[in-house]
Amino acid sequence: MLALASATGQRGVVATDIEADGTHYRVETEHGPVHLFRPAGYDRRSAGVVVYVHGLYTRVDQAWRDQRLATQFVASGANALFIVPEAPEAADEPPAWTDLESLISTALSRAHLRRPPGPLVAAGHSGAYRTLAEWLGDPALRTLILIDALYGKEEEFRAWLDADPAHKMTLVVKGTARRADPFVRSYRRAITLPRIPDSFDELSRAQRTAKLLCLRSQYEHMELITEGKTLPIVLRRTALGQVPRPEVPPSQP
Repeated sequence: MLALASATGQRGVVATDIEADGTHYRVETEHGPVHLFRPAGYDRRSAGVVVYVHGLYTRVDQAWRDQRLATQFVASGANALFIVPEAPEAADEPPAWTDLESLISTALSRAHLRRPPGPLVAAGHSGAYRTLAEWLGDPALRTLILIDALYGKEEEFRAWLDADPAHKMTLVVKGTARRADPFVRSYRRAITLPRIPDSFDELSRAQRTAKLLCLRSQYEHMELITEGKTLPIVLRRTALGQVPRPEVPPSQP
């Protein structure tokens, strides 16, 4: 990763670089570093925001690098600003950000980016559920993605899902089956698939639009995020639009 520019001031350090053909920002805040990513082809007029929270036993800088998050965001094709904040490394560590709007406004203002008007999506892996549960009261949050992350807070997540017909959740299940299975069974119209598809195109219309979609994982718990095959697919099951695909010139005879 090659740093192209950085600036230091009263609000901390802002660094930018080119990564995965998009623009990567790293900003310092009072709650630790936050990474932002703007993909190539991004159109703010129709874009949304995706906030992704890493799991335990890592810090955000390591997660950003080792899990190749920029590459996974690009693979989703989503027209969105991606925000990845610091989150607990240990189970007894409190969430770094308990207010989602504060996180978004702080990160964007320090990166000198305007908030786009589109959907707000929150996603997280493993122990991220504790941070995501703090954000359930945000009225702008309509989509949740829990990647093997339902280790608790079932009643809070259930109340959020029931609170608005527009609320939609994707559950990816590997090590969380003991809690996730009863949660899914309680929703008569929930749809469960026996594996994560290789492509979003494999999902039927009903599966793409289900209020609660459960994907049983053929990947191990850490592979769900390190292999880069899950997050790009589940991000497609949101209301986010797609960035325009570059036109491929016709082959010459």
